[in-house]
Amino acid sequence: MSVHTYTSRNFTRDVGAAKRAAAEGPVFITDRGRPTFALLKIEDYYHLAGQPELSLLDVMDAIPGGLSGDSDIEFEPPRLQVELHAAELG
Repeated sequence: MSVHTYTSRNFTRDVGAAKRAAAEGPVFITDRGRPTFALLKIEDYYHLAGQPELSLLDVMDAIPGGLSGDSDIEFEPPRLQVELHAAELG
């Protein structure tokens, strides 16, 4: 694991390079020579925080009203009126 350091200015100029560097290890972003932020892979963050990795379904379930339909948003889609006719062949 390697540690990279980016100045705030260099980070702003090339966020993509910092993200690629974070794949190899933590990236420290400095402001006036002092570390102010750390960029980590999400897996590393979950490991440090002692949290299990969340799936997209877990994240969506955590949203108030999520997939359970308990939302305060009212939505009544209009009914589609369809008339079926026999096909005329030949």
